[in-house]
Amino acid sequence: MNATDRSPSTKQLRFLHNLAEQRGESFAYPRTAAQASAEIERLKGRKRGSYTERRIERRQVSRDMAERGGAAAVRESEIVGYGSSARWKVSER
Repeated sequence: MNATDRSPSTKQLRFLHNLAEQRGESFAYPRTAAQASAEIERLKGRKRGSYTERRIERRQVSRDMAERGGAAAVRESEIVGYGSSARWKVSER
């Protein structure tokens, strides 16, 4: 079985994850060992970001996500009450 047929190894995936974190990039999960190797080589060619830059970026992303909420965020118009007495507002149709 060659690299184009087998799944990526745990070692490859761990290394890929660490490289991506060091470079401040994301990656598509590889389906094969060959794809993992190609992605590793791509990330090796990228500039390594500083620890401080990565930390600042991670904090900013977390802050942005918390402020924006998203589809799963609970909105003020959906609840009544406060704290432990808060409950879902029942919409009347």
